[in-house]
Amino acid sequence: MNKTLLCTVAALSLVTSAAHAEAITVLVEGGGHSLQQAAADAFTKETGIKVNFVEVPYQGVYDKLTAEIASGTSNYDVATIDVVWNAAFAAHVEDLSDLFTDAVKADIPPALVADASVGGKMMGMPTWANAEIVFYRKDLWEDPANQAAFKAQYGYDLSPPSTWQQWRDMAKFFTKDGMFGTNVIGGTSEEWMAEVLQAGSPGVILDDAGNVILDNQAHIDALENYRAPLCEDKSVPDNALEISWGEAQNLFYQGQTAMMKFWAHAYKMTPGDSKVSGKVGVAPMIGGTAGVAGIPGPWYNVVPSTSQHKDAAKKFIAYAIAHNALGIEAPLGLAATNSAYESYMGKPGYEHFGPLMATLSAPATKGRPLNEHYQELVDEAVMPAFQGALECEDNVAELLQDAAATARDILGK
Repeated sequence: MNKTLLCTVAALSLVTSAAHAEAITVLVEGGGHSLQQAAADAFTKETGIKVNFVEVPYQGVYDKLTAEIASGTSNYDVATIDVVWNAAFAAHVEDLSDLFTDAVKADIPPALVADASVGGKMMGMPTWANAEIVFYRKDLWEDPANQAAFKAQYGYDLSPPSTWQQWRDMAKFFTKDGMFGTNVIGGTSEEWMAEVLQAGSPGVILDDAGNVILDNQAHIDALENYRAPLCEDKSVPDNALEISWGEAQNLFYQGQTAMMKFWAHAYKMTPGDSKVSGKVGVAPMIGGTAGVAGIPGPWYNVVPSTSQHKDAAKKFIAYAIAHNALGIEAPLGLAATNSAYESYMGKPGYEHFGPLMATLSAPATKGRPLNEHYQELVDEAVMPAFQGALECEDNVAELLQDAAATARDILGK
């Protein structure tokens, strides 16, 4: 056979191979796409399996996956879903238990492993996770005049707050000269839920058996403490009900608050032209009687049962968790494994990884209830009581008793 014919046969073989190369489609929201692209490229190079991403807005992930399940169609082989949807989709995705080897489980914070277990199976593999940590103004904390004045007033050294009382003390101290010490977020309840865990509750809203615990003492104590800077100390803006994540972030960036509790990814995203650029310090989430605790915000890769490429999809998920650090240099800069975060610790610009790991791995850190009615519980039971408490007039225990009764009605208990 001559060289020309050999080349022709080789070229045809490549074309045929390419035409039959396996491909998988991943449904994901925008930030998740960038976090997984590097792993997808490396996976394709190593295996020949092409990874196509379908990028949609946040709610679009839920809506498209729900529609696919209802119709029985097979457009997606992997979907990257928010943990709050795990319970809703658990019955419609593959069991990934075989991917959770002892080595994999040891490399993932326990709370993230726990949230993967729904309905007797490991329904998804975490691909990245977030949690609130403490952000504070280093320039204010390191100022000798502030240090001396704070110690004279409160009797201990000024350092990043680690307890509820320190948070309140420092918020009061820095409420001066047109600045508030911090903020109270009233537009969403996750920050209060973190304090519920810090107070020693076995869970937020529900316990592991699905019983309503919204009115237990930890929920009450945490809500009393959460609203204290607003209702007692006057160390926060008084429009708490109008403040959600974006508003809290902007207040800090604009130099209007001295500290905030916020999702760790924001550290890398501090605007260069903001009043706090180069002045931001970070520390683990504050702790209560149960120590440090946060509400993790993980996303999970799942394989819809309708997928026609389940084996390839599982191979990608296994590869992505084994090479989890590849997404860290994406804009959101997040991962799910201890080893991925540890590989960047000590590098400039990643000072938030230590506090984030300390919070994610804290024994009291725990996810939100894995219940199909979670959003309904939040909307109809939690938020009315939570926001009612922030009006600073009603009795917290009574508000939560009413909320617990509503929650039991929703669950039929």
